[in-house]
Amino acid sequence: LAVGRRPVLELKYTDMNNLISEYLRMFRRVISKDIRVGLIEGHELGTVYVDSGQMEQVLMNLCINSRDAMPEGGSITIETENVLITEEYSRTHPVNLQGHFVLVSITDTGCGMSEETCSKIFEPYFTTKGIGMGSGLGLITAFGIIDQHNGFITVKSELGKGSTFKIYLPVAEQCNEKAGTSINSKAAGGTETILLAEDDEAVQRFTIQVLEGYGYTVLPTEDGPKALNILKNHAPDISLAMLAIALPGMGGRDIYDEIQKINPDIRVILTSGYSHNGIHTRTVLNEEIHSICKPYSPDTLLRMVRAVLDE
Repeated sequence: LAVGRRPVLELKYTDMNNLISEYLRMFRRVISKDIRVGLIEGHELGTVYVDSGQMEQVLMNLCINSRDAMPEGGSITIETENVLITEEYSRTHPVNLQGHFVLVSITDTGCGMSEETCSKIFEPYFTTKGIGMGSGLGLITAFGIIDQHNGFITVKSELGKGSTFKIYLPVAEQCNEKAGTSINSKAAGGTETILLAEDDEAVQRFTIQVLEGYGYTVLPTEDGPKALNILKNHAPDISLAMLAIALPGMGGRDIYDEIQKINPDIRVILTSGYSHNGIHTRTVLNEEIHSICKPYSPDTLLRMVRAVLDE
């Protein structure tokens, strides 16, 4: 459950230099005096759109991991910088994302890890610590949080030479002038009617607020059978259905199949807390069905909705 849950994020525009500085004030008070902790702040660091509490959880997991690798003392150095991942770079590295990122590197002078261990550290329950010393969930939790923020995390380590974890977080589009990228135009709204089938109360409330704020009419429900009933009663008026894959009583994919019978002109977006690959694997979707991963930002939601409606 700890690995699989994807909490609703409270996203805010954040300066990682400030967030890390605040975290280290607390961490230095609880870390052993024989471990030095330092921060090298990147100049004019790009702004990221993150949940600060979740980012602190990642920092804690990684710093505790580094501490445990240095039982006789050492140093932990956190460094931030702006980086650009190009298409050429992604072709030669295990990276499937491109664009401007804020890179947070956490380096320790601990015992390091073998290549075999490095290949397994992001697996659930895998740990090199003794019984009672760790659950094996710290790094996979960090991995999941960064993935939920549309970023990624890598590790480089050698036995006896310490370890470096690198966290890549995408620069917020509307705040990245210093990173050299263009700012996208404001997302457009509309007047169409949208069926929203979402059983997570917080996500439903957030989505209604965003869509109605941009002119859309929203017909919300929290379970599959109710969604199907709304479809049957209001099919001529509904232009788009946003359906959570996992719904009480009837899943989003089953509702999609019914839509094809009732009114195939209704556009469909499936939503899930899993990654896009997870959505396709779990529902055996074809390429024609649009999907969006939760949690989504207002801009991502509005652009997806407008694009699907305009097809």
